[in-house]
Amino acid sequence: MVSDLMKDWGTVPTLWNRRHLLGLEELSAAEITLILDQAERFRGVLTSGDRKIPLLNGKTCVNLFFENSTRTRTSFGLAARRLGIDVVEFSAATSSLSKGETIIDTAKNLEAMQIDCVVVRHSCPGTPKFLAENINSVVLNAGDGAHEHPTQGLLDILTIRQRFGTLKGLTVALVGDIAHSRTARSNIQGLKKLGANVIVCGPSTLVSRYWEEFGVECSYSLDDILNRVDVFNLLRIQFERQVVRPFPSIAEYAHLYAMNGERMQRTKKDVLIIAPGPINRGVEITPEVADGPHSAILDQVTNGVAVRMAVLWLTLARSAEY
Repeated sequence: MVSDLMKDWGTVPTLWNRRHLLGLEELSAAEITLILDQAERFRGVLTSGDRKIPLLNGKTCVNLFFENSTRTRTSFGLAARRLGIDVVEFSAATSSLSKGETIIDTAKNLEAMQIDCVVVRHSCPGTPKFLAENINSVVLNAGDGAHEHPTQGLLDILTIRQRFGTLKGLTVALVGDIAHSRTARSNIQGLKKLGANVIVCGPSTLVSRYWEEFGVECSYSLDDILNRVDVFNLLRIQFERQVVRPFPSIAEYAHLYAMNGERMQRTKKDVLIIAPGPINRGVEITPEVADGPHSAILDQVTNGVAVRMAVLWLTLARSAEY
């Protein structure tokens, strides 16, 4: 089956001519849709039992993570291996960065070992773009500070599209720590381009009216929007990025903004619940909702591997033509 799939896969669509994936802000609706369509094909491979389709044998990818990660790092590693890519896991703590080496020198030294791709996560916004401007390898953004997390945005959107068939006309609420969320920024870019209506909801200390300039609605009451929303994307409170506590207590936040069983009774009957993870049970979501029939949280994780396979294939197969 895999050999037949490889024959049918063909070359990278001519619509895709990007060497890197740095954010969804720079992509058109057609390019986002192309990634989603390719991810659907790869998901079919993942769920068929033939979990490898070695389209990129001989390529080498470095996971260059400067922040902790479970889903994204593991997902990129699995996605690469499914495509036949050799994966190098980089540890910043035990690298020469601790001796004063710059990130560019680190990347250039890795590149001198004949790698093809760098997947980078860093606390500083703009780091992936900085790398892309200074090295020849493909650069994929796995999250840069509070700026963007493009593959997370793509897998969230793919999960929504699988449930509803389209994004156009849907109302999607991003609830929680909007101020510090790179996931929120990527979601807003992708959702708006594909025709969804977006509401950002949370405490006023975490949701600025500034977001209205991007064509989204701001709400400070989850209860006020429950019956209007098709999809709730429940974001984690990112205490590690906050200088001061944005609300009096976690208990108060949960009282006002956690999606729980009682609130679910006031939502649409076909409402979809997603969350980028890690989830904090009892804070942004309660166990009966996280594990309930409206939750697609684990589907998101499956889709993450498929999306990252699509991105790796599009960028690395195209880069070979340059």
